[in-house]
Amino acid sequence: MVASRHWPGAEGVLPRLSRSADHGRLWFGIAGVMWAVGNPRGRRAAARGVASLALASATVNTVLKGSIGRARPVAHAVPLVRRLARHPITTSFPSGHSASAAAFTVGAALESRRWGAALAPVAASVAFSRVYTGVHYPSDVVVGAALGAGAAFAVRGLVPTRTQLPPPARPRADAPALPGGDGLIVVVNPASGAPPTLADPVRQLRTALPEAEVVLYEEDAGPLPKVLEEAAEDALRRAGALGVCGGDGTVNAAAGVALRYGVPLAVLPGGTFNHFAADLGVETVQDTCRAVAAGTAVRVDVGRVSPVAGPPAEPVHFLNTFSIGSYPELVRVRERWSPRLGGPLAGLLGAVHVLRTSRPVTAVVNGRPRSLWLLFAGNGAYRSVGLAPVRRYDLADGLLDVRIARAGRFARTWLLAAAVTGVHRRSPFYAAVRARRLRVSGLPEGTDMAYDGEVAPAPPAFLIHKAEEALTVYRPTQDP
Repeated sequence: MVASRHWPGAEGVLPRLSRSADHGRLWFGIAGVMWAVGNPRGRRAAARGVASLALASATVNTVLKGSIGRARPVAHAVPLVRRLARHPITTSFPSGHSASAAAFTVGAALESRRWGAALAPVAASVAFSRVYTGVHYPSDVVVGAALGAGAAFAVRGLVPTRTQLPPPARPRADAPALPGGDGLIVVVNPASGAPPTLADPVRQLRTALPEAEVVLYEEDAGPLPKVLEEAAEDALRRAGALGVCGGDGTVNAAAGVALRYGVPLAVLPGGTFNHFAADLGVETVQDTCRAVAAGTAVRVDVGRVSPVAGPPAEPVHFLNTFSIGSYPELVRVRERWSPRLGGPLAGLLGAVHVLRTSRPVTAVVNGRPRSLWLLFAGNGAYRSVGLAPVRRYDLADGLLDVRIARAGRFARTWLLAAAVTGVHRRSPFYAAVRARRLRVSGLPEGTDMAYDGEVAPAPPAFLIHKAEEALTVYRPTQDP
């Protein structure tokens, strides 16, 4: 019998490990570490692990335990040194600790095999500790672990992993192969607000591509576009490529320069969100370095906002999203709070603040007067969760993902409820369409627009359209 057998070295470890997993504390702590030090894949693994744990815990603790009612093993059969300080008062079958351990570990493994392999011994030890301390029968643990693994796969069925839905074949592009990085000029923006990780992207770049030239941008060097233009001129002269390491706003600036000079762009994720890099299939610096060395690239669409009234002005480009209405204010609030709170929390609090304080914007959209809380245009069709655009699978589809949230009585309340519940398709306040162009006019003076996380004054009238397959970007041939 496991509970009565002597296991050398386990008496000082397994009871503590078992207690640490009470109420999922161990797994929430590990998820926090994964989020803080991991790359985008590691953070997705943490989120998927927590979601899987939540489903498993709800199923086991609120449904199965009460319906089956199996009594716990007899406590006095276990040596005193192994017993938990507080013997559980819930029923025995199945093991909630084992379900949570398996759910979190399998959920994380479905996103990152490395994290899954690292967590598997911990999960197995937690499950074994429940028998070792005498609070569960082996069958409780086996069934609990199976249910936890099933919960992880159920979550994957609802929210597929990126390996399940690889990006479709995009238009391949000719780009110079730069072994060692010779001819690659990379501008790094240290102020992009990247989350802390264990790996320095500049050090990774210099290790993988030692011949690449790295330019660390500093404000006293002049405006960022000027520094990018100098780098692009040098890359064009050397028949090389322009590289950029930063967030979506920095990548946006580099894309405009790359378009003007006709050089391919290498994007190294180095910002808070890195939406464009993630949708492109580039999650790490190593992904970009591998593509640059091999010369593998694709062509992607570029969104454009072209003024059609007012003083002559150059079009504004966007790689991800454009919006008017409440979102520009959300961006402004998020940028103000993110240094203290971090990007995700600042974004959530900013959304609540904006829905409480903002006012609708009047505009004429394709000839029809509107009162809007939000007009959104995505560069390509987005897959969504509720109102929130999440991910694109094709960056060269020629489409704008247009979404309009109209003003009206109780519209603000509905928008908040829809953002929480995801129920929005049949509302009179919301419309979504895929289009190739959109004309907007009649904006009040002082209206702002947001594009790729940047905020600027909006023209009084403009056309939103796309330059199809206009930008060449390095991308590895296969997802890592």
